[in-house]
Amino acid sequence: MTALFAGDSGTGKTMSAEVIAADLGLDLYTVDLATVIDKYVGETEKNLERIFTEAAGINGVLLFDEADAIFGKRSEVKDAHDRYANVESAYLLQRMETFDGLAILATNLRANLDDAFTRRLDLVVDFPLPDAGHRRRLWDRSLGTVLPRSTDLDLDFCAESFELAGGNIRSVAVTAAYLAAESGSPVTMPDLIHALQREYQKLGRLTLASEFGPYMPLLTD
Repeated sequence: MTALFAGDSGTGKTMSAEVIAADLGLDLYTVDLATVIDKYVGETEKNLERIFTEAAGINGVLLFDEADAIFGKRSEVKDAHDRYANVESAYLLQRMETFDGLAILATNLRANLDDAFTRRLDLVVDFPLPDAGHRRRLWDRSLGTVLPRSTDLDLDFCAESFELAGGNIRSVAVTAAYLAAESGSPVTMPDLIHALQREYQKLGRLTLASEFGPYMPLLTD
């Protein structure tokens, strides 16, 4: 069976693959397609052949990450590079279709994938960003029940104001927990705001007053 998991980073694609593999009682093997592609003609197919040959003997679930690296849109063939890229894409799909197990493609860039290739897959699953209600639950679960919380925590504000994926929310919660541990106090709203600022910096996003609102003065330079 072949499947495509598409959605922004942190929306749960890898976690879902892990859950599926665990339910099937199989190991999950992740392959970064960006590292498999070779600039020399024929080498990419050889790399893929080695992967599938080894996978045939382990009876596991294959997760190919960065699918857009090999399934990018090519509306017309302009040169030899495009021709060989299409050959590589077709080869991977053919090997996935004949693979005696579950092979999953994952991408953060669904719009960049060639529809001609994705139509050949058995299943396509989109992983959307969580809405405010789901984000509220993710904030609560990410902070957990053991970690002491200050009474000034406003998780409703965080859920409504910051459109983040679950993986990003978990990262912010972990950073906030470290900040609280350094100060020897429960997790406070300033801890969350400082952790959010760091996460925004990692994502390359601007810290806007429209999002941080009354907590804007807490941001550091």
